[in-house]
Amino acid sequence: MGAETKRNVSRIQTTYVEQQQNAEIASSRKRKLVRRRLSVFFVFASLLTYLMISNHISQTAKLETKLAQKKKLDHQLADMKKQESILKEDIIKLNDDDYIGKLARKEYFFSEKNEVIFNIPEDNKEN
Repeated sequence: MGAETKRNVSRIQTTYVEQQQNAEIASSRKRKLVRRRLSVFFVFASLLTYLMISNHISQTAKLETKLAQKKKLDHQLADMKKQESILKEDIIKLNDDDYIGKLARKEYFFSEKNEVIFNIPEDNKEN
């Protein structure tokens, strides 16, 4: 039993057997073709998936940077609006002659007639 024995059986060559062999060959070719098509499809599908995921990740990163930049610019806008309101108040004040006189006496030590200016040092918060 250890040695294989050769079979001396010949195949019958009828039309039915030939049809079966041809059908078997055709089905094996179809299977090969289906496997090739599926492998090409999966390669393209995986490539498309990779491109979509990488595009999504890059767009997400860009969106995060744009949102951070928008937040920073919104903060700057709020600061600029505060500064604008302060400057508008200063414009209104500078149109008043009394305010200009007080400012000139305070900043540039100008005095009116018979007026004496005393400099009082500001208290330090450390004392």
